[in-house]
Amino acid sequence: MPRDVSRTVHVSATPGTPAARADRPAWTGRRGRPAIGGALRPYRPPTRGASVTDPTARPPIRLVVLDMAGTTVADDGLVLEAFTAAMAGHGVFPGEAAHERMLAYVRATMGESKIAVFRELLDGDERRARAANAAFEEAYDALVAAGRCAAVPGAEETIRRLRADGVMVALTTGFSARTQSAILRALGWQGLADVSLCPADAGRGRPYPDLVFAALMRLGLDDVRAVAVAGDTAADMLTARRAGAAVAAGVLTGAHDTRTLTAAGATHILNSITDLPAILTTADAPVPG
Repeated sequence: MPRDVSRTVHVSATPGTPAARADRPAWTGRRGRPAIGGALRPYRPPTRGASVTDPTARPPIRLVVLDMAGTTVADDGLVLEAFTAAMAGHGVFPGEAAHERMLAYVRATMGESKIAVFRELLDGDERRARAANAAFEEAYDALVAAGRCAAVPGAEETIRRLRADGVMVALTTGFSARTQSAILRALGWQGLADVSLCPADAGRGRPYPDLVFAALMRLGLDDVRAVAVAGDTAADMLTARRAGAAVAAGVLTGAHDTRTLTAAGATHILNSITDLPAILTTADAPVPG
């Protein structure tokens, strides 16, 4: 039967030994410290960012997890162009029924880990999936190097504003670390965010919640309710909801429309990432119509 550690006891003094205090729990030693071999200290909930009087109250937003391509970085068809180049190396060309089927799947899974997408398209053949993913990265990197990479208007200023307001920012992607780094270099965004993460940094890419959790832990936060997620795809919204983020903001500058984003769990729909700071103080407001 478990020992009741909440009760207090009265102990008769023995010669040379002070009597136990009646107001001290039996499991504590001198000065109220746990006795050796006794029970652990009572749990004290963390107070940073949370209300001591009401632990169920949602804390203020302290971290924003942002998608890159389509949300903060203009896509302009680069993903589909790089995909087409990659699949041509596997004998699948534009105009063929197989290409159109694959293209439809790529559109539907925008935002997800690219290697995971190729595994699905190539029936789980790991060797072919890795080869296709490498070809995709080479094609995308070449487009970036050719100057085909640009920031969404106002995105950089929005990130700087958030950080100036004390909100940490994580830039996340479904690309590899190599491609993510190429984009950041092309835009001059190294060090712009508090942290930049790709699926390899987190374990799994979207729509799993790992990227949000990785950002949370890297930046030392302890409450997913202090997190807002913004992205242009259904995968971004699913990631946010599965992670328990307070805000899942769908952004209309990329792959998916209002209906798709809302169906995936968006709490807010934004015309642009520049609208994000305004909703962070009213995150409990209903989804705009």
